[in-house]
Amino acid sequence: MLSERRSPAAVVYPPVRRDVRPLVWTENRLLLLDQRILPHREEWISCTSASEVEAAIRTMVVRGAPAIGVAAAFGVALEAIHGDVAGIEETIRSAAALLREARPTAVNLHWALDRMLEALERYRAEPLRLGELMLAEAQSIHAEDLEANRAIGRYGAALLGHSATVLTHCNAGALATSGYGTALGVVRAACEEGKKIAVYADETRPFLQGARLTAWELQQDEIDVTLITDNMAGHFFQQKRFDAVIVGADRIARNGDAANKIGTYTLAVLASAHGVPFYIAAPVSTIDHACANGAGIPIEERSAREVTHATGADDQGELHTINLAPAGIGVRHPAFDVTPAALITAIITDRGILRAPYEESIARLINPSPPGSRNPSPRLRGAGQG
Repeated sequence: MLSERRSPAAVVYPPVRRDVRPLVWTENRLLLLDQRILPHREEWISCTSASEVEAAIRTMVVRGAPAIGVAAAFGVALEAIHGDVAGIEETIRSAAALLREARPTAVNLHWALDRMLEALERYRAEPLRLGELMLAEAQSIHAEDLEANRAIGRYGAALLGHSATVLTHCNAGALATSGYGTALGVVRAACEEGKKIAVYADETRPFLQGARLTAWELQQDEIDVTLITDNMAGHFFQQKRFDAVIVGADRIARNGDAANKIGTYTLAVLASAHGVPFYIAAPVSTIDHACANGAGIPIEERSAREVTHATGADDQGELHTINLAPAGIGVRHPAFDVTPAALITAIITDRGILRAPYEESIARLINPSPPGSRNPSPRLRGAGQG
């Protein structure tokens, strides 16, 4: 049986500089860097059950489509390791079902859980080794995501000149992945190649992932970063400040429509109006082949409190939450929006750069035909599943 849903316990863990990681597996527990209180404090949350991981994902301790997929895989592994051998299959399936409901928009969460359930089918004949084998699968997902991010970085860096200023939105960096980043992975790879890259980071209301997380992790890497509020972007487009916009994605439909943090669509419209290339950077696992277009992407609505309240630190580092709005005010809080494929210059994946028409380029990516062959090769599974 799954343990009762509960919040994970906080533990202080030594900060890691210039090696930003959102999660660490150690001593049969999952440590998650609490992204709700960055950059003011670096604290880690200790999870020993799927219910604790689910609570951490739901409450934004860990966020970012690839990162929550990896965290969910470890959440399933925790149940396989700590659960009773009797009834362990049902416990694992229940854990996957619980974790699947934590965040609705990011498809990587479902992809990782499906992969863990596929592993359960492969290993169910070895119940005494199931914990070890399921953990190995979660660790493979973790390692493969990191390598996918580095591949995205290499492909994307080629799109940037020797000197470039990039606008990004939300956080698609190390904190949103296994430790390198998708959109910020492109920036990191370009810098590693010796290119001179400057980043403008939108603050990304209402959760301020750009102000709190993107700015913080780029500072750790000593990458040139300038913070702006979301409503300043149009001004800087007019000033011709940006050479490219690069953002991540939580789900990409079969036709190339892409869901990302609310406000992304606005930037895509601005980029189109000012002739600036707009790039999506995401692993192949973010493509939802069952979703025909953006209309089929579920958009998560989060709590009004995230809009009406803000948390900050005083001069002594103590955190305080303040109310920004009149009591009882009506609030809408869609956490994502969908950017139509027509506004996307290219999609940078770990298997290469996709261009319009995306329905065709995505289909070729998934069902490539060998040279000289009339029949497509067998359907490829998600990144790293081959």
